[in-house]
Amino acid sequence: MSVTIGFPVHDGGAVPRSRPRYRWWHAAAVGVAANLAGALPAGHNGDETFYAQLDTPPGSPPGWAFAPAWAVNNVLTLWSNLRVVNLPPETDGWRAALVFEAATWGLFASFSGLYFGLRSPVLGAVDTVAGLVTTTHGVVATARLGRLAAWALVPRLLWLTYASYVSTATALRSRDDLLGWKPRATG
Repeated sequence: MSVTIGFPVHDGGAVPRSRPRYRWWHAAAVGVAANLAGALPAGHNGDETFYAQLDTPPGSPPGWAFAPAWAVNNVLTLWSNLRVVNLPPETDGWRAALVFEAATWGLFASFSGLYFGLRSPVLGAVDTVAGLVTTTHGVVATARLGRLAAWALVPRLLWLTYASYVSTATALRSRDDLLGWKPRATG
């Protein structure tokens, strides 16, 4: 079995080019850009305080858990994206996988501005559920290209499934001054 630089010849999907066009630093640049884009509009002043003031459902994670969860998700996603982007562009399904991943990165980058910058739990929930939809399609499209690359996206899929429950329930239970949403009184 011959081995290409950094990639096995075959992992159940299409065979990558012999020399990857994109390297780890390209993936790192995408990750840094997405995180900067997410941080700039909202900053991160008071994010945990805002989150703590919301009426979150049972089983919600503490505010500090989001940063490490997304760090792991982003590293695995970048690794997967790098495997896919280095496949020949004529590979069937290559473009679809990259479009879904680009959409997911856009949603990731816009989340903080919507949720924390605008203080809108409803828009945060819409962004999170949209991220779950694009991730689901991205996993399916990526699985057609390589099993390892698809498996690397599964932690993000699981996190977004959980986060969709938390963000939707939080949006239904919490006030959203931007959109004028007031939860129904209970009791």
